[in-house]
This record gives sequence, C-alpha cells and structure tokens, in this order.
Amino acid sequence: MTEVARIDKWLWSVRLFKTRSQATEACRSGKVTIDDQSMKPSREARIGDIIVIRQGPLTKTVQVKELLKSRVGAKLVPDYMVDLTPEEEYTKLQMMREVNFEIRDRGIGRPTKKERRIIDRLKKTKF
Repeated sequence: MTEVARIDKWLWSVRLFKTRSQATEACRSGKVTIDDQSMKPSREARIGDIIVIRQGPLTKTVQVKELLKSRVGAKLVPDYMVDLTPEEEYTKLQMMREVNFEIRDRGIGRPTKKERRIIDRLKKTKF
C-alpha cells in the first residue's frame, strides 16, 4: 500500500482506537511505546514494529504486518496486524469485568445507602 504511515493514523486504521484524536492523545501521553520508548503521534510506523499500547488495565502488544492509508473493516484487520498480547491480559480484563458487575434480582429496586457502602467496599478489595 504505502511505504510510510503515521503511528497515530495506523493505530486508528486498524481499529485499536475509535477516533484518530484518541490515538493521537494516547501517543502524546506516553501510552504507546515501541522498543520501550514513548512515541510521538507523527512517528512513522514500519513493517515489523512491535507496538505496546496501554488502554486502561489492558496492555496490548501488536506487530505491524502491513501499512495502510485509510481505515479498514474489522474483518480485514488481521491482514494488517498480528496481536501478540498474552492471554493473561485478556483473562485479567475479563476478571475485572466480572468483579465490577453486580446482579440484582428483578423487582428488588435500587440498593439502600447501607447496601451501596457494602457493594463499594467489596469492589475495592484487591485480589
């Protein structure tokens, strides 16, 4: 496709970020690294680069397989990047979702102030 691509544009194009401005902001704030060095949004991505992206509790590792100039459909993303993220990262994310999710029976209503404090205390417990 193209020989060079801005790192923020590439991250947006392969759907790692919802908007290009989110990808740019992640680069500026040091959440995107290549070889343990923070990247500016204007840095050029190259084939074979291994990019580490911190998105909340998840640390995603991807390798640039191919460069592109515009956003692609979700089905075409595997043609342009290889996801090298360890399975433990995804299980950690799944566990955090399960811990922060609460089930209330239908018809019980909203929790009382006392119940809310108990729920908050349980959610702050570290594993």
